[in-house]
Amino acid sequence: MDRIGVKIAVIGGGTGSFTLLTQLKHYTSHITALVNMADDGGSTGVLRDELGVLPPGDVRQCLVALSQSERVRDLFNYRFDSGTFEGHAFGNLFLTALEKMTGNFADAVETAADVLNITGEVHPVTLDKVTLVMKQSNGVITEGEFNIGHADFGLNRHPDMELVPEAALNPASHKAIMEADLLVIAPGNLYGSLAPALIVPGMREVLNATNAKKIYVCNLVTKPGQTDNFGVSDFAREIERFGNFKLDYVLYNNDTPSHELLERYAKENEHRVSFDASALAAAHYEAVGGDFISKEPVLAPSSADPIAHTRTLIRHDGAEIAKALMRIYFA
Repeated sequence: MDRIGVKIAVIGGGTGSFTLLTQLKHYTSHITALVNMADDGGSTGVLRDELGVLPPGDVRQCLVALSQSERVRDLFNYRFDSGTFEGHAFGNLFLTALEKMTGNFADAVETAADVLNITGEVHPVTLDKVTLVMKQSNGVITEGEFNIGHADFGLNRHPDMELVPEAALNPASHKAIMEADLLVIAPGNLYGSLAPALIVPGMREVLNATNAKKIYVCNLVTKPGQTDNFGVSDFAREIERFGNFKLDYVLYNNDTPSHELLERYAKENEHRVSFDASALAAAHYEAVGGDFISKEPVLAPSSADPIAHTRTLIRHDGAEIAKALMRIYFA
C-alpha cells in the first residue's frame, strides 16, 4: 500500500496503542507513539523498583507495533518462563540495559527503534520518574498505576489524578503533537493508562494549541468498579476532563458482540459500552460509529488462566479504525 503524508500522533500505551499502531503504519511513515510513563506493574514494576529506571513495558509494545523486523519483533516480545528473569520480556531488559548504559531513557528508546527498524517514532510523554496518585471524593488516596488500575471506586466516581513529583512534558512529545494532522487517543484503561498520559503538566497547553484533529477511540467494554454503566459520552467526558481540552471526533463501536461473548464478560461484571444516539448527536464533537470489533478467530482460553484470556475476546479491529481515521483526515 502506498503511504500518504498524514502526520499522526497516538497517545496511550499498552494493547490499545499496539492495535492502532500496527495498522496505521501501513498508511504513513509519519507516525509517533506518545507513551504513558506511570506503569509500575509486572516486569516493568520490578525493573523500576530494583534498578530505578523508567518503565519500559508500554514503550516496548509501541516499538514492536511499529517494527518492520518480524524476527527482532518476536525477540523483544519473548518472555522468560523460568530462572532469574522469569516473567521479564527481553525487550524490557534491553531498554533497561540501554538506559543504565547511557543514563538517558530517550536515547535508549531511539537505539531500540533503530534495532527494530520501526516506522515512525516512539516518545515517552515525560522523562521524569513519576508515580500516579488518585484522590477520590471520599478522601481515599491510592498510589501507583497498577493499584489504581485494579481499584474498586465504589460510589466515588470521577476521581482526581496527579503525577508525583510534578513532571514535565517531553519536548519531543510536544513537537509531535504540534506537528500532527491527527491526534489520536487510543483505547485503554481510562484511569490507569490514559489519565497519566493526559495529566502531564504541559499536555493541556499543547492539546489546546495544536491544529490537529483530536480524536478519541472509545473502549469496547466497561471496567468493573470504575466505569460501570459508562456510555460513550461518559468516556469522552473523562478524557476531556483529564486533558482539559475539547475533542473533535469520537470513534465508537455500534456493533454487538455475540450473546455468548457478552455473557462471558458479564460474569466478570464487564459489559459492552452503550451509546445514546441523541446525546452523541448533540455533542460538540462528531461521533463516528462503526463495526470496530475484530472478527479474527481467537485461540481457546488457557486452562491456566481462562479469565485473563476471555478479556481479550472482544477486541478492536485496528484495520477498520485506521480506515475511519483516514476518512476523517480526508474529510
